Amino acid sequence: MEEMQGTEPQSIAQSEASFLEIRGLAKQFGGVHALKGVDLSVRAGEVHGLVGANGAGKSTLIRLLAGIMQPDGGEISLDGRPVVIRDAQHAMSLGLSFIHQELNLIPKFTALQNLTLGLKKPTRLGLVDWSALRREVEPVIEQMGIHFSLDNRAEDLTVAQQWLLSIGRALVRKARLIAMDEPTASLSPEEVDHLFKVVRELTRNGIAVIYVTHRLHEVELLCNRVTVFKDGERVALLDRASLSRERLVEAIVGREQRRSAQRRESSVTPETILEVRNLARGSRVREVSFRLMKGEILGLAGLAGAGRTELVRLLFGADRAESGEIHIAGGAVRIGTPHDAIRHGIGLVPEERRSQGLMLAKSIAFNMSMTDLGALRPVSWLPFVSLRRAARRAEEMIGRLLIKMRTTAALVQELSGGTQQKVVIGKWLLRTPRVLIMDEPTRGVDIGARAEIYDIIHDLAHQGTGVLVVSSDVEELVQLCDRIVVMVEGRISGELSGAHITEETVLRLSYKHGKG
Repeated sequence: MEEMQGTEPQSIAQSEASFLEIRGLAKQFGGVHALKGVDLSVRAGEVHGLVGANGAGKSTLIRLLAGIMQPDGGEISLDGRPVVIRDAQHAMSLGLSFIHQELNLIPKFTALQNLTLGLKKPTRLGLVDWSALRREVEPVIEQMGIHFSLDNRAEDLTVAQQWLLSIGRALVRKARLIAMDEPTASLSPEEVDHLFKVVRELTRNGIAVIYVTHRLHEVELLCNRVTVFKDGERVALLDRASLSRERLVEAIVGREQRRSAQRRESSVTPETILEVRNLARGSRVREVSFRLMKGEILGLAGLAGAGRTELVRLLFGADRAESGEIHIAGGAVRIGTPHDAIRHGIGLVPEERRSQGLMLAKSIAFNMSMTDLGALRPVSWLPFVSLRRAARRAEEMIGRLLIKMRTTAALVQELSGGTQQKVVIGKWLLRTPRVLIMDEPTRGVDIGARAEIYDIIHDLAHQGTGVLVVSSDVEELVQLCDRIVVMVEGRISGELSGAHITEETVLRLSYKHGKG
């Protein structure tokens, strides 16, 4: 990558005419505006960057273009003609192709089968003529610089090879616009170089590229124009002449937000309750070290793909670390399973509560009892639990968490999102954990439930629990936390405390990638 620092994408044959034109595109979810009348144009032969913090509206825009969802208002035009993109198949027929971070390949199929998936194939004697098909795709193979065998299965290819295959599939389908979501997230510098060469070759042939990324140095190197999103709106459109790292960050951050004056008094003590030393697993968690104090609310910030959820899975034993140490209350512990973590006093409120934190078809009492069945045994050495005791303990927790249900027998699947989240939290409060990890604790809950969850977190800290809060909502972390550590590409990029905790400082550290 170093040799590309001075490279300007001047050779890209971009047109002044827009291939894609968006006017006033709007989308709501549950009364919340994900997109607020957005305008955007993408020219043929252009690399158009799309940047913004988590939740800014980038993914919603891509889903609308891909036909995965329909807009509530606005217009999409291709070559000056308005279109209504009915579904993903229709988007493909219009020349729009989308390559998501989680590549949509069939692992057991060969590269050739994946490359030509869904296309009409030549036949011979009633069977697919794979030799003829191979000859048909040969121009794309040469254009992409694909040197691996098309007989290899997709699951045996490297991530970089899978990306080339995905781009090749778009070209085979005659795509005129290709949207790429975080294409370099798992690539080496050499593989990134090759991908950039492929992108430049695409644009020289008149193909438009929408490049979605958090890596601002890549935007500087590759893009002709950049659209910046914030809170569902386009807040900046920068061309090559006005493009700089500083202007991008300023547009992404917006005006600096001050810490909430209503924030509660800190309950942090000098006692270290959790210490992580050089914890690592693959490329997602790299030599991470930090401390959590007794009574502290510690925020874990970072952009999508920074490694936050991967880190907390290691702390909870859902995944195993390859190296590093975890210390609880001053002593080293071995955490290889969630059972180990629970035994050492660690609880986890997971990011996906419905699939990872709850049994939806079971009752409130059943779900709240799952983490502490031992306390429900009338006789400690017999493997039987008291359902009456389970209901009584759940009733006490319902009152504590202000859950508006008359009976603990209510099924969790019938509850609102905010109430479901309280049930997940409640099952850990019954154990009084030393450390409670909360991954996106207020995602998908209404404003009232959000305030109540904040109260629960503060109460836990005042009782001496160390609370680790992972959140994509920077404002939430700024208002809630005593200290914030920020992750970038699997590493800790910085730590903030006191008056240094602002939305601006958190976002600046979040964009602090390897290129400075």
